[in-house]
Amino acid sequence: MDIVLLMKAAVMGVVEGLTEFLPVSSTGHLILTGALLGFDDDKAKVFDIAIQTGAIFAVIIYYWQKIKATLVGLPSQRQAQRFALNVLIGFLPAAVIGLLVYKTIKAHLFNPGVVAGAFIVGALIILWVEKVAKPVPRIQSVDDMSALDALKVGFVQCLGMIPGTSRSGATIIGGMLLGLSRKAATEFSFYLAIPTLIGAGVYSLYKERALLSVADIPLFAVGLVVSFIAAWLCIHWLLRYIATHTFVGFAWYRIAFGLVVLATAWSGLVNWSA
Repeated sequence: MDIVLLMKAAVMGVVEGLTEFLPVSSTGHLILTGALLGFDDDKAKVFDIAIQTGAIFAVIIYYWQKIKATLVGLPSQRQAQRFALNVLIGFLPAAVIGLLVYKTIKAHLFNPGVVAGAFIVGALIILWVEKVAKPVPRIQSVDDMSALDALKVGFVQCLGMIPGTSRSGATIIGGMLLGLSRKAATEFSFYLAIPTLIGAGVYSLYKERALLSVADIPLFAVGLVVSFIAAWLCIHWLLRYIATHTFVGFAWYRIAFGLVVLATAWSGLVNWSA
């Protein structure tokens, strides 16, 4: 395996791990990084989705005690059953709507105008929520969520299918607007990512299996391991960050990145199509 290609896979893994759970759109960052590295062919696009699994394993490990307690308690504990059901309910809208509109999104929304617009509009929504709306939380813990709360957040998560929006950004900010505390919204976004991104990764690998071969195993292994490490560090940092900070800084970053999308598209440096 080409060492340069493995280094590119490692860089992409770092980008995926650091951006998957921040409200900044990992897809946008992977597209830009892949273009700059010359790692943006059809196989690379499958790679981008597949290495999300590494980031998800970081969530599983980080919250293993909670996940383990839920699995053990499923047969008899009401709280465990309620939490597991809420995650399932929150996941279902993305599963159903994603299958229905995936091809349409890929065909019509992957263009620089939509991506840049989503970055900037998302930033303005974050600024409005943090500076103007300032929602008062009624739910302090994910264990206090009802099935209806989970369903609402699940539908909000679907906004993340729009390129440049950010799945985590949609669920966290949407969750806050729906009454979740900053910490509860962030953690529920992590938990929703487990079935959502694993499902997307498995679906993508199966759908594009003709592009892959046994020789690709080292490439994907490097991306998965590096994204796992970067995501674990990012989760740890983000939970500490939100304890004393708002998401305003991410909003300004999104505006800057939206301008980068327009500049790279105008210059021809990056192809922002699907």
